[in-house]
Formats: sequence, C-alpha cells, structure tokens
Amino acid sequence: MDNVYLVLPSKEHEQSYINMMTEWENTGEHIYPGAIRSNEMNYSDWLNKVKSYNHKETCPSHLVPSDMYLLINDNGKILGAISIRHYLNENLLSTGGHIGYGIRPTERRKGYAKAMLKMALEKCIQLDIKKVLITCDKTNIASAKTILANGGILENEVVEDNGNVVQRYWITLR
Repeated sequence: MDNVYLVLPSKEHEQSYINMMTEWENTGEHIYPGAIRSNEMNYSDWLNKVKSYNHKETCPSHLVPSDMYLLINDNGKILGAISIRHYLNENLLSTGGHIGYGIRPTERRKGYAKAMLKMALEKCIQLDIKKVLITCDKTNIASAKTILANGGILENEVVEDNGNVVQRYWITLR
C-alpha cells in the first residue's frame, strides 16, 4: 500500500477530484460520503460549500458541522474521502453516524479504507469525540470489516422505511 494522508480539500486537488468523480459516476454506484458529490457545481463552488460545513454558523441548519478530508497518496491522487460530523442529531444517531467514507472504485480492496478510518479516528480525538458511531448497510461487508478492524462494536441493526438494514457500530476512543 502507498503512503497515504488525510488532507483538507484545496484548489490543488481540483484535477484529481474531477478524475475521481468521473470514475465514480461512470460506475453508476452511490457515492460516499454524500458531501463529496459536487451536484453539478464547479470545483470552486463545491470547495466553498465543503468549507461552509465546518462551522455551525455557516453549516446549513438541517445538517451538523463536519470536516471533509481527502485520502491522497504521495502522487497527490485522491483515493477516497471521509467526512467527520462533530456531533449527532436524531437522524445521524439513528442511521448516519459520526463518519461517512468511501474509496474510489479502482482503489478498493487495497487497505485504504482501514487506514483512512484509523486516521479519521485520530481527528475525532482532536474534536473531543469520545465515542464514535459509524454505520453501514448490512449488505456492505467490506465496510463492516473496515469498522471492525478499527475497533467497532456492533450495537444493533435498524430497518429503514425502505427495508434497508443499517448496522450501527460504536468505537470508544478513550
């Protein structure tokens, strides 16, 4: 596995971001975390949106403040992204959790998700989050393995209105 780092998105990541998103969109898969999607915005507008999520004063009222990080290698290639929510609202406590993450399709099964989650948990300690909730669909075996490898303990499963089963894992940091 390459050396990998969590970095805040910046202007220098624009082309790598576009390449990653094009790859992901071509698969037709759902893109995680949700905040990584540009929703037809240009990169500068997306970057400003992501930065606005960092603080309660500028975060949309239906969301909670969060930090978005990109996982990059030594060549600056974006391998994935992870979003850390500073606290939980009712919806996040039920099925969303503190952390959402995803690895671009061509970089999966290489250990990047496990490494990215481990680094994100260190960021959670800096945010003074003592217990982290991470959720995944029951059908997402790879994500469940990533969470378990980082100390996740399955609390329960929640069935959503559409019948989807979400597993809720807790990781105690202190």
